[in-house]
Order: sequence, then structure tokens, then C-alpha cells
Amino acid sequence: MSDPRPLLLRRGPLLLTALLLCALPFYLDAFWLRIGLFSMAAAIGAVGLGLLSGTAGQLSLGHAFFLAVGAYGYVWLAGEPGPGLPPAVATVLAVLLAGAAGGLFSPVAGRVKGIYLGVATLALVFLGHHVLLTADSVTGGFNGRSVPPLELGGFTFAESDPGLTVLGVPFGAEERLWYLGLALFAVTWFTARGLLRGRPGRALAAVRDSETAAAVMGVHVARYRSAAFVVSSMYAGLAGVLLALSFRRVVPDYFSLALSVDYLAMIVIGGLGSVAGATAGAVFVTALPLLMTRYADQLPLVATPGSGGGSIGPTEASRYLYGAAIVVILLYAPDGLHGLARRLRARLRRRPTVTGPPGTGPSSGPDRTDPDTPSGTTGTTATTGTDDTSARAKEHTP
Repeated sequence: MSDPRPLLLRRGPLLLTALLLCALPFYLDAFWLRIGLFSMAAAIGAVGLGLLSGTAGQLSLGHAFFLAVGAYGYVWLAGEPGPGLPPAVATVLAVLLAGAAGGLFSPVAGRVKGIYLGVATLALVFLGHHVLLTADSVTGGFNGRSVPPLELGGFTFAESDPGLTVLGVPFGAEERLWYLGLALFAVTWFTARGLLRGRPGRALAAVRDSETAAAVMGVHVARYRSAAFVVSSMYAGLAGVLLALSFRRVVPDYFSLALSVDYLAMIVIGGLGSVAGATAGAVFVTALPLLMTRYADQLPLVATPGSGGGSIGPTEASRYLYGAAIVVILLYAPDGLHGLARRLRARLRRRPTVTGPPGTGPSSGPDRTDPDTPSGTTGTTATTGTDDTSARAKEHTP
């Protein structure tokens, strides 16, 4: 049954969210934009892992390997030494390269499941880390490689001279990459939701619930499980490219087992099989250590980075916190943050409306006001401020 509400009303929250995200670079400094960039890259990868583990029911501990393939694939294809391809072409090829790596492993994914598949994918992380350290001519070894900036139609997503100013705000690398990240995340969001709501999503859910029943209904189990692994790898490759552009340098130690565990935490906290849940979990797991590092001197029991003395650093403290969050989610909300939000919306819709005494109309007095609004207020707030059109200084990464 179709929604009887007008299209603008149905899409209103989505449009407002998009407008808000597009306006943030005009008000936020570089630190907050970097958090947003890392969160968008993590969300793209988490959506891919959510399709694999949440929808198809395949446990994977090797997600960091496919992120590394995407990141290093872009750096080598667009840089020197390397073919020196146009960055846009290198981006597409890096995503396809990650999908090809997933395709090479897909026969295993099509026949192995559960903890056995998790152990098999775990081997990819250790193998990939060894290759990244030893293939110096391609990866740069332990020190890694600098990331060539992305260029599209002569526009560079990096610092440029002379600088770009939009509406009085200087647009550096973070501001430019912000809109690139939004575009890539939007593509990820709509394609993933299309897959989940279409025939592939229903087939993968059937395979997850019962392989025997899915096979009886005509679903080619091994083919769909292999395809899910390939699609998930391509999403991871795209996330790796955006991470490389955001970091501006890639090193092997970043793509370790800890990164794969972080991605598992994202989809568990956000909610398995949900695009919105994977996004929420990615933002939580990514932003928490960065915020704790910035405000470590104001937090109890957390030491500033480099202080030593056996104290708990921001990174370790953040891992403890989202580890505790995983335990709480598994005990009280197995469907994650997305499930909590869905139940909250349903409860709000079921709230009874307050009616006045007989003889009063719907517009007679306080029955039409919000119960949380104090008496005598109109529900509107006045905004004050000055319109400063001059360029203002913003913190940027050197």
C-alpha cells in the first residue's frame, strides 16, 4: 500500500538532513570536518559489511584487507611509481580491484560459513599486512606512501593556490573533500537500500534464515553468497579510497585486525542488516576516539596522548566504551540503535491525543499546544546575530 502523504512531506526529513550536511562546511572548523570525513568513509565500509554479515549472514574479519586494497590501489594507480592514471580513473579502478579481490575469495565465501569463514577471512588481514610491508615498490613499505589528490574537471580536492573562497569562507582540503564524501556516501546509501529492498536483498535474507528453504524457492545459495562478498568488497574499496584522500598518507599499520574489529562493532551497535544503523554505528565508533583525544585533558581517568605512566589513553578508553556499548546492545537491544529508533517512533505514533471537554473545538486553548511548551509561549524563537560576509579564518591541516 502506497503512502498517501505528499512526496514533499515524505521526503522532507531527508531533504532537510541533506541541506544541513551541505551547510556544515560553512560553519565548522577543520577538526570537525575531519571527523565527518572519517565517519563518512567508515559508514561506506560499514554499509558493505552490513550487507555481508547482517543481510547475508556471513561473518567476515577481513574487511580491513579490502579497505587496504582500495586505498593502496588508488595510490599506486594514480601516483609515481605507478601508471600515473587520472585520479578519477584510478578511483574507479581501485574499487573494481577491491571487488576483484573479493571475487577471488568468493568461492571460499560461497562454500564456507560461520566461524570457519571468519577464520578464513582473518587470514586475509595477516597476509595483506605482510604484503604491504614487503612490497616496497608498490606500497612504500613501513612508511607508506603519500596520496595523490583527486582531480575532477580541473578541480582539485586539496589545498590550492590561490585558495578558493565561497560566501566569505575559505575552502581548503577538508571543505572540498566534505562534498566528495557526501556524494560517495549518497551513492552508497541509495544503492545499498535498493539492493536490500529488491530481489537480491530478499534472496540474501532467505539464505541467511534458511539455506534449505532458499534453495527450495529457487535461490542459488552459493552464487548469492559469493555475490554478497564481492559487493561488500567494492564498498570497502570505495571506503579505502576516501580514507586515503582524507588521511593524505597511507601506512600498513592502519589496516590491521583492529580495524576489522572496529567495523564489526559498527554494524553490531548500529543494527545488523540496516543501512541507517550501519551509518549510526560508524559515526559512533569513529568519532568517539577522536573526541576523547581532543578533550582528554577534561575527562576523568583519561590521560592525554603521550603522557605515559601506565595510564589509559583516549584510544584505549574509547575501545572500552564501545566494547561496553556492544555488551549493552546485545543484552537489551539486539537490533541495535536502528531498532531502538524504530521502536521509539512507533511508540510516539501510538501516543493518545489529549482531547478537551465536551463542547470545545480542536482550536480552543491549550489542547493544541505541545505539552512540553510552557504556558504563554507561542512556540517560536527569535534569532539574533549579525551578517558577516567577510572571510573568516578557519583551522586547517598543514
